[in-house]
Amino acid sequence: MQVIAEGIGHAFGPLSVLEDVSLEVREGEVLAVIGPSGCGKSTLLSILGGLLRPASGRVLLQGDPPEGCLNPLTFVFQDFALLPWRSVAGNVALVLEHHRLGASERRRRVEEALARTGLSDFAGALPKQLSGGMRQRVGIARALAVRPAVLLLDEPLSALDAQTRELLMEDFEDLWTRERTTAVYVTHNLAEALRLADRVAVFSRRPGRLKELVEVPLPRGRRGTPEAQAQLATLHDRLWGLIRVEAETAVAELEHG
Repeated sequence: MQVIAEGIGHAFGPLSVLEDVSLEVREGEVLAVIGPSGCGKSTLLSILGGLLRPASGRVLLQGDPPEGCLNPLTFVFQDFALLPWRSVAGNVALVLEHHRLGASERRRRVEEALARTGLSDFAGALPKQLSGGMRQRVGIARALAVRPAVLLLDEPLSALDAQTRELLMEDFEDLWTRERTTAVYVTHNLAEALRLADRVAVFSRRPGRLKELVEVPLPRGRRGTPEAQAQLATLHDRLWGLIRVEAETAVAELEHG
């Protein structure tokens, strides 16, 4: 499915957060969203996913969801939001329980989602028995269990250590190479955006406006090669050049209240 935002604007009281944002998320692509702190990235994601009604503009979905899709738009958050008293399989099954599925179909979907995220051997484990990276995998498996048309990811790796982030980025690369699920990926990490995205949407500081859409013209599977590093470094410098001054201003504002 495609996601189309037309003229999105939003404010929280007198504070204008987004202004006249129009963009299209193409079917099967990963669109990363970057920008200074407070520029409305997470607010935009909430609007795209229907959690928040914009003050102006609209969001359109075009195309057919995949076969067996239960939730066309599905979130993966930074906070794993797992129920500590439920097993891994029980946490994944939670999102299926309000749908009219038979017990065998629920079990099949849970097993499939665990297999796709490398968690089959941990189905009976409790969240407290897992590392942070494994807990985030459970969150990803839970999202996949509904067979979403569009994944909306709000800094899913930012709370993890560097080694765990690297492993999960490999998981995301593998997932998107195999399945081509449409995704919007909010992050502060420019290298992460360039590693995973097909395009990068660069936002200005508050109120967030779309400054530029930057293509990443390299297949995901080849971005780790030495030959690709120089090209990615050039793109990294370009992205940083687009947000550096505003990012410094945003940080200063946060530090001084």
